[in-house]
Amino acid sequence: MTKSITTKAADNIRILAAAMVEKAKSGHPGGAMGGADFINILFSEFLNYDPSDMRWINRDRFFLDPGHMSPMLYATLSMAGFYNMDDLKNFRQWKSVTPGHPEVDVDRGVENTSGPLGQGHTMAVGAAIAERFLTERFGNWMSHKIYTFISDGGIQEEVSQGAGRIAGHLGLSNLIMFYDSNDIQLSTETSVVSLENTAQKYEAWGWSVSIIDGNNEGQIREALTKANAETEKPTLIIGKTIMGKGAVNDANESFEKQVETHGMPLSGAGASFEKTIQNLGGDPENPFVIFDDVKTCYEKRKAELVKAAAAKKAEQAKWEKANPVQAEKLKSFFSDKAPEFDFSAIEQKANSATRGASGTALAAFAGKIENMIVASADLSNSDKTDGFLKKTTPFKKGDFSGSFLQVGVSELTMACLANGMALHGGVIPVCGTFFVFSDYMKPAVRLAALMELPVKYVWTHDAFRVGEDGPTHQPVEQEAQIRLLEKLKNHHGKNSMLVLRPADASETTVAWKMALENTSAPTALILSRQNINDLPVEGDAYTSALQAERGAYIVQKPAGTPDVVLVASGSEVSTLVDGAKLLLEKEGLKVQVVSAPSEGLFRNQPAEYQENVLPTGIPRFGMTAGLPVTLAGLVGENGKIWGLESFGYSAPYKVLDEKLGFNGENVYNQVKEMLA
Repeated sequence: MTKSITTKAADNIRILAAAMVEKAKSGHPGGAMGGADFINILFSEFLNYDPSDMRWINRDRFFLDPGHMSPMLYATLSMAGFYNMDDLKNFRQWKSVTPGHPEVDVDRGVENTSGPLGQGHTMAVGAAIAERFLTERFGNWMSHKIYTFISDGGIQEEVSQGAGRIAGHLGLSNLIMFYDSNDIQLSTETSVVSLENTAQKYEAWGWSVSIIDGNNEGQIREALTKANAETEKPTLIIGKTIMGKGAVNDANESFEKQVETHGMPLSGAGASFEKTIQNLGGDPENPFVIFDDVKTCYEKRKAELVKAAAAKKAEQAKWEKANPVQAEKLKSFFSDKAPEFDFSAIEQKANSATRGASGTALAAFAGKIENMIVASADLSNSDKTDGFLKKTTPFKKGDFSGSFLQVGVSELTMACLANGMALHGGVIPVCGTFFVFSDYMKPAVRLAALMELPVKYVWTHDAFRVGEDGPTHQPVEQEAQIRLLEKLKNHHGKNSMLVLRPADASETTVAWKMALENTSAPTALILSRQNINDLPVEGDAYTSALQAERGAYIVQKPAGTPDVVLVASGSEVSTLVDGAKLLLEKEGLKVQVVSAPSEGLFRNQPAEYQENVLPTGIPRFGMTAGLPVTLAGLVGENGKIWGLESFGYSAPYKVLDEKLGFNGENVYNQVKEMLA
């Protein structure tokens, strides 16, 4: 029986996927072999992009959720011309462009880093929101589709609930998701862990759902055609596929639907690699081949795509000519440049909480930084992102004219959505919640750091001073955890994250300036619930706070060589100022007070600057509302740190300050003891 070119292309993907894993002696062939039919039809018939311009802003996006199925994606993209056979042979090897789980590489067609299940398709929802936001502002000429591919594991991950709920609630008809439902996962069949009706679940969330044979080309084509015509709902295509499709054993008997093929080479799972390749129409001695007729098919598709993209670009050029101001704005949205804004014009209230100062800054941005999207996990009135919300409207189905996303209580979902928005491009995503709930977000924050995405995190209620809410809401160890990402380098050798804990309202304005100017990594703003006394400065407070752009700076400098250096970030800096006053009055000590909103940034400064701020040989005392280790890199082993070494307690924050020693009197006592 002669195979159709569609089946032959899918089998070619299966061969290449199995061969990659076999050669690497590591990987996941089974799922890739089962999903080959869908991804082949998607890329050869439906996905619109420009092979000659892979960063074209109006391209459809494809977000892979199960990163372990990377062989399927690499094989397909090799047919499209973005990987050669040597690339595939080097799967999972040192400095290979085909890592074991895909890492974002837009020029080769990889739109997102994936691996931790559930995040990939949630990023796709974020990208779909960004597309609706931009289309609302610039017109339907720039509309496009967001496709995503999810597996059983991704469906099971809790983040899928947030993604499914929000996509359905917002009616994201530009989102099309294929669920590769093969009933097998890494260690068991799915029936061992779940009996849910996935179709009914998504229908309840407001999705359009189709159930098909995921290895049947006609049914795949029909489902994708229907999904592309949908105008009211996101689409879920549940494709019942065969794990390890085409696999056979040494006796040429079927070895399909076996759990073992999920996570190990076919030969290690009990199948015969050689006979499987033969069964699929390949040469076991030379499996790294694209069949000539498959190559011709993909080359024909490439020509069609370039022609179609040229037509859409001509439409864009016509629009740009008729709308030059809008065209310039769109260009600026997709540039890597920070938005232009006069931060010095932001008027902050004296002695305010830094969360309030952040809200003031956000209110100033609303309507002026026009591509900013702010989200909050049901805390906008507490994290003060409502400063922005009060000047815009939240997204709702059919209306993306506003700039605020009400996420509900789903912090990880929110962080993944922000990553997807950043990956899509054209928007500046900001998301807010309590700092203690950064724990829920860390998997997505880590991926943002790995992908070098300029997401902005507004984390408020930064310490035990949350008070009466008690230890469940009081971050103690969170700052130490997040600041590790300042120490970790990304693949460009830069700090993988910028972490800022401003000491007063003016520093908060500067922190926002730094966040918006940081276009190559995520930024965290860690903000206080309680009011903080403004730092004592001579002249303009904003101008003085600009020194924070170097990560740490001298707030108070004595005449001559200091006897002791006090260092902190956030609200503890004003406490050090109180302590310094007592040390001068009672002991006659010359005290240097340092605000260090970002140790990571400070350590990037020239050595002479660091020496001026933290002179060697001078005793240092640090104070932090977090774990003492938070300041260890700044204070050094010969200094002393007053921090919190336990979970917090439930009481009014002023009582906690007194009981836990966070006041000027204790700074005086601790420094006096240290110097003695």
